[in-house]
Amino acid sequence: MSHLDPERLALIAVGEAVTDAEHEHLVTCDACSLELAELEHAVAVGRSTVTLGELETPPERVWDRVLAEVRSQSSAAPEPSRASEPSPASERSAASEPSAAPEPSAVGPAVSAPPVADEPPKRRRGLRGGRMLFALAASIAAVLAIVGIWSFVRAPQSVEIASASLDAFPDHPGAAGTAEVKELADGERTITVRLKDSDDGDGFREVWLITADASALVSLGELDGRKGTFVVPADVDLRDYVLVDVSQEPLDGDPTHSGDSIVRGQLEFS
Repeated sequence: MSHLDPERLALIAVGEAVTDAEHEHLVTCDACSLELAELEHAVAVGRSTVTLGELETPPERVWDRVLAEVRSQSSAAPEPSRASEPSPASERSAASEPSAAPEPSAVGPAVSAPPVADEPPKRRRGLRGGRMLFALAASIAAVLAIVGIWSFVRAPQSVEIASASLDAFPDHPGAAGTAEVKELADGERTITVRLKDSDDGDGFREVWLITADASALVSLGELDGRKGTFVVPADVDLRDYVLVDVSQEPLDGDPTHSGDSIVRGQLEFS
């Protein structure tokens, strides 16, 4: 009985639709069903790693050993045995002896049985083993492809590069806060500010970056609630703008700092 191509089984394992003919074959063929189940398990394992974050690249010797194993199994397929082949001497001996005439059949002329076109068991096992190893190699390639696609489409990873504790000013006793700066894989920087205060003032709160000598400042935007994340402008050097400030601003339309700071703190770099 013919079997499904290993490459086709690998494609089905990663989600390609099964044709009606392939479905009927899988229902009746235990060998192909087993191969497909093993491939689907390998794909499931690969997909389960997408939540693990950065994956280490295995050394080249791992893939080299996989290829070497496949090649060794392919080259180790058993050759037909010569034990049953007649020697030249026996051929000459057989040719010199008169051949015995076949006995006539009482029913009619003798009918010879058709030759059995079956492969030796060892040969079948060798071919089957090669198919299984080829399918295994295909499944490994599928898993690596899945992991590679996930690494391409997943959200950029971020790393914390600085943080600050924000202390209260005298006019806002009991207030406190924190600031955390992260850098994404594409180089963009964000700052997340958390504020704890009485929230009894009029107007709104605004987040600022200020130089150490207070000679320059940049507004990052309004803090809506107790927490906010803001994008740090690309042209702002955080080594210069090291102070994070949250101010209480009146609704007067003036974009400058009101001078009423709630909390402020200096960034410490990782």
